[in-house]
Amino acid sequence: MQITTKALILSSLKYGDTSLIVKAFTYSDGLKSYLLKGVLASKKGKLKAAYFQPLTQLEIVVHHKNKGSLERLIDAKVSYPYQSVHSEMAKNAMILFLAEILLNSIFEEEQNKELFNFLEASLQWLDTHDSISNFHLFFLLGLSKYLGFYPDTTNIGYPYFDLVEGEFIESPGINPILKGDMLETFKEFLGTNFDAIHMIRVGNKTRQELLQSLVLYFEVHLHGFKKPRSLAILNEVFS
Repeated sequence: MQITTKALILSSLKYGDTSLIVKAFTYSDGLKSYLLKGVLASKKGKLKAAYFQPLTQLEIVVHHKNKGSLERLIDAKVSYPYQSVHSEMAKNAMILFLAEILLNSIFEEEQNKELFNFLEASLQWLDTHDSISNFHLFFLLGLSKYLGFYPDTTNIGYPYFDLVEGEFIESPGINPILKGDMLETFKEFLGTNFDAIHMIRVGNKTRQELLQSLVLYFEVHLHGFKKPRSLAILNEVFS
């Protein structure tokens, strides 16, 4: 069936000398993979290789068989042209990190409008704002809500957060926890929104430690999740 849908590019892998295998999160059908034959060789074709950079926002015309195999992508155009995301080093490092996170987090070939809308709006916010050093921390917490393991804030007054149970606790056991300054920063992110994240004062060391803990939180709660290779680059950019 041929349809037109919005899509976010998660990855593109060179296949042979002239083709790409592209993974995208689509508004219509969730995660999809496409074989783009000859896209690297053709300069006059409808599809341009530049469209398939990480987290590019596209409108695509596709033919979905929905049989778990590589699908056919017929046409594509940019639905939201980024102004700064690919040209500013800090934002580009963040985009590569977030694309890797999403590639390791989204596995369902089924529609998830709420998740798509969250991703689309978040990336457009990143593109149009300058104070972004806390963006990835708040983004990961927001993403956990759509993936089903957002922190339980029932006992937010307790002095520890158990990363395995996903809840605040009175006394630590054997599970990895958040405590002290990192816990207080974590609580601030739980109680804010994108437009206020620049007001949360976080030292570089605390930011890196909290990011490591949030990545561990994803590892614990998502089967098959792998720690992003781009994490070290991101930490270097924001150190």
